[in-house]
Amino acid sequence: MMDRERFISLKEFENLLGYKFNKIELLNQAFTHKSYANESGLAGRASNEVLEFLGDAVLNLAVTHLLIQEFPEAQEGILSLWRANLVKRSSLAILSKKLRLDRYLLLGKSEILNGGMKKSSILANAYEALIGAIYIDSNFDRITEIIWKHIRSFFLNEKSFFILHDYKSLLQKHIQKRKGDFPQYEVLRELGPDHDKLFEVSVSVGGEVKGIGYGKSKKEAQQEAAKSALKNLGYNHPDL
Repeated sequence: MMDRERFISLKEFENLLGYKFNKIELLNQAFTHKSYANESGLAGRASNEVLEFLGDAVLNLAVTHLLIQEFPEAQEGILSLWRANLVKRSSLAILSKKLRLDRYLLLGKSEILNGGMKKSSILANAYEALIGAIYIDSNFDRITEIIWKHIRSFFLNEKSFFILHDYKSLLQKHIQKRKGDFPQYEVLRELGPDHDKLFEVSVSVGGEVKGIGYGKSKKEAQQEAAKSALKNLGYNHPDL
């Protein structure tokens, strides 16, 4: 049974999160580290470990679903890189800090003295546990909406993430929003000997060339052409 002060604290977090729990006990469990549960003599499943286990699976599935939905033209290799970058420990720790999860965690005294509130592993685990708790409290569609709200800001604000971007997919989405057209790619030239060939590729929109790119393969040159087109079209992107 949580006291009134804890209840008010968790309701404050709900406002920050933008989600109201039907069972707020789930939120309290998501923020209960095993060190606190052990020191407090709580039952075995009172900590957030099981919710973390569930949240890890839900997060991977939801992120996979979102990436395929948002970037339908992206190749499997690119999607795998994006997903790995989004669900890695350091990324989840960043999301936890943005949500200020450290303010609401329950840690044992020894863990607090060891700087547990700032440990990336604890923060990442707490985020996964939060995802697991929301999933149990609602459904897959709702948790997917919440995760997208979190990782969307990561797409927009974390410059390091953009080195993995598929510029062809970005260009297609950008063009379709503006004109409903499709980019057209054309190999202009093949330069150099067969063992060290360089491809020159153009990308056109509405019959007008918007970008030119070079690469050791046609796919690489197309990506560079799409990147050039995005820049020329004024697409606001920190890696252009």
